[in-house]
Amino acid sequence: MITPVELVIFDCDGVLVDSERIAVRIHVAVGAELGWPLTEAEVVEKFIGRSIVTNSEQIAARLGPNRALLWQERFEQLHRTAVNAELTPVDGIFEVLDTLTLPSCVASGGSHDTMRHTLGHTGIYPYFEGRIFSASEVAHGKPAPDLFLHAARQMGIPPSACIVVEDSKYGIQAARAAGMRALGYAGGLTPAQWLEGPNTTVFDDMRKLPGLLAGA
Repeated sequence: MITPVELVIFDCDGVLVDSERIAVRIHVAVGAELGWPLTEAEVVEKFIGRSIVTNSEQIAARLGPNRALLWQERFEQLHRTAVNAELTPVDGIFEVLDTLTLPSCVASGGSHDTMRHTLGHTGIYPYFEGRIFSASEVAHGKPAPDLFLHAARQMGIPPSACIVVEDSKYGIQAARAAGMRALGYAGGLTPAQWLEGPNTTVFDDMRKLPGLLAGA
């Protein structure tokens, strides 16, 4: 028997806020500046959906720890400026949040400071205040299951009763590893085929999410 859904766990970037296009563009620019030329597709494959720590480790392995630290500093500076100028909510997300009756939370590889900024800038923060979890709180970021298991534990819900809304292959992998169902949002930068697999339904319009949750 399938366990009814008791908790919806949202990723942040690319699911609630349309920030990944900004992040990819900035990673490409900083990489060109610091000596690691990357295409947008390579940034999506290597960085999107992973924690700040994991991405810094990748950069340090390629360029050394000093340049990894400089990369992070440059990225944060440029990202904050770009968010203030151009960040928007994911299309249709307010329609979802205004009608959602299930308990919900956010679990993201981003830092709390970044999420306060992006979710605050777009007006989404009040929907989740007090129920926002960051990879900084666990030992291992996505694709490890630690963050989603931490969020479920803090919310008092068993993993089998959780469903994760994600837009990255690493996030989907983390949900599966946590024993949770997943809804893969393919309306952004990640190819739909990267999200397909067991216990996962892929969709490309956020307005379809309420129906998918009802069906789950």
